[in-house]
Amino acid sequence: MLSSVLPLFALASAAFAAVMPEMSLDERSVARRSLSGQATYYGGNTQGGACSFSTYTLPAGLYGTALSDSNWANSGNCGGCVAVSHGGKTITAMIVDECPGCGSNHLDLFPDAFAALDNPTAGIIPITWDYVPCPKVSGALQIHMKTGVSQYWFSAQVVNGDRRTAKLEASIDQGATWTVASRTTYNFFEISAGVGASTAWIRATSHVGTTVVVKDVAMQGDALVTGGSNYA
Repeated sequence: MLSSVLPLFALASAAFAAVMPEMSLDERSVARRSLSGQATYYGGNTQGGACSFSTYTLPAGLYGTALSDSNWANSGNCGGCVAVSHGGKTITAMIVDECPGCGSNHLDLFPDAFAALDNPTAGIIPITWDYVPCPKVSGALQIHMKTGVSQYWFSAQVVNGDRRTAKLEASIDQGATWTVASRTTYNFFEISAGVGASTAWIRATSHVGTTVVVKDVAMQGDALVTGGSNYA
């Protein structure tokens, strides 16, 4: 029985890939299981939101949203984008904030995002949504060092990434060895003892495994350093 089912599964997988050849395996797997939930809206908070994007402004044409704490993943979805569908309309929004106490798969959209899907008087609407690469992000990603950083304490985040960031590492020997930073729930990656040097290379890894190395980042609070590329 199993041997007869496996060829059918292989054919179905191949057919799905043929329909959406431009999508990575990551996006294809998510597209097969669109998440269902509800959406509300609030005032919107990018630079003061729980993702700590204090230096970042959303690109033109990209909406913002808070994500339910049930989906927060220790800030692992910060900076990721979601395609949100309702009533035959679809928008794309970046996750920049958390929605404490919201139900599973709930999005608390910025007002303009909600209005693009339905009349704000609706208040709450059913939605389906998927994680997608950020279509409006342009240019290279940036490394933002937290206030108070020095060679004795490392804390950094990725901004303007076109995918979610899964890992951040630092090297003080030009990439020969790397130290993995620990993710915090407020979307910074930290090494409590610091890197022991005034500059470091920083390697950012996306949730699909693509990497960007930003060289010679100063271990200085509030430094903002632009890399040479974005996640592929």
